Amino acid sequence: MLYLRLMQRRTLNYGEIALGVAVVLETLLVASALVPAQLWTRIMPFSANAALNGPYPASIAPLITLLLYLLPTAIGFSCQHWQKALLLATLPAWIGLGIFLVAATFKVGAFYMVSPDHITANVSLLELFAGLGSIGWLARFLFKIS
Repeated sequence: MLYLRLMQRRTLNYGEIALGVAVVLETLLVASALVPAQLWTRIMPFSANAALNGPYPASIAPLITLLLYLLPTAIGFSCQHWQKALLLATLPAWIGLGIFLVAATFKVGAFYMVSPDHITANVSLLELFAGLGSIGWLARFLFKIS
């Protein structure tokens, strides 16, 4: 029975591919947003806006901010089940924060993550993405998408 399931051909689902692309794009945006400004100015010393906008030009900085808010909402909107919506909407924040915290540990020590001010900021970021994913999932019912 297992052999038969593995040999069956699945049709290409463009919705799942688009959802995966949105999660990867959001992960890259979150990871680039968590990089400290000092590192961006060292990487790109001739860029006048590197400390403010990171690797993005000033002309598209509002678009990046808009994507940081709309992508978790769109991810939640694309999911049929709320569990998947919350997981996929918060996964980029989990990955981005994980990379940032591991990198920060080398510089400031092992207990950086559990200091009170950093816990608040990390939880707030995860709550924001969970809230945006939930809003997207709830919007499905507003538009009656099944």
